[in-house]
Amino acid sequence: MAETVEGAEGRAEDLPFAGAFLVRMLDAATAVLNAAGTLLIVAVMLAINADVLSRALFNAPISGVPELVAMSIVAIVFLQVPHALRLGGLTRAGILIESLPPRLRAGLEVIYCLLAVGLCIVLFNGLMPLFERAYTRNTFVGAIGDFTAPIWPVRLVMLVGTVALGLQFLMRAGRAALFAAGLGSIEEARP
Repeated sequence: MAETVEGAEGRAEDLPFAGAFLVRMLDAATAVLNAAGTLLIVAVMLAINADVLSRALFNAPISGVPELVAMSIVAIVFLQVPHALRLGGLTRAGILIESLPPRLRAGLEVIYCLLAVGLCIVLFNGLMPLFERAYTRNTFVGAIGDFTAPIWPVRLVMLVGTVALGLQFLMRAGRAALFAAGLGSIEEARP
């Protein structure tokens, strides 16, 4: 039995139930990561404003704000980039590719997405030792006696974001491959 999945870029028609379920789960997980990134942006804004007010009113900065903001920016990027890809919000120059026939365009999209999956694998393999080292050694930022924060949570967010991004690229490659093979609609293959 086929099920239709509504997405931001079109419909994933005629996917088997398991495929439609996996697409929905990946989209939901990506939305949760994006929401967490948005909440982190709000927390960073509040921390910066509180630090500025504390400096202006009491001539005393809040310890650790610069370190937390620096780590949060990295976490925000990794939390939100999979959702940006899902919505087609990543910047790309499509002026040359738009002149190609749709199925050829979809074939190039498959290659692009699979190369991106490969890069995500390389990134994950590069980040994993950094996470393991930060976790086992309890690496931190800040100054002992003033403010310290472990860096392993940010490294973990980077790993999770990389996996989500790779899975989104893999899903896009699958949709584009279906269209290139004549089995899907143009909306599904649209980048």
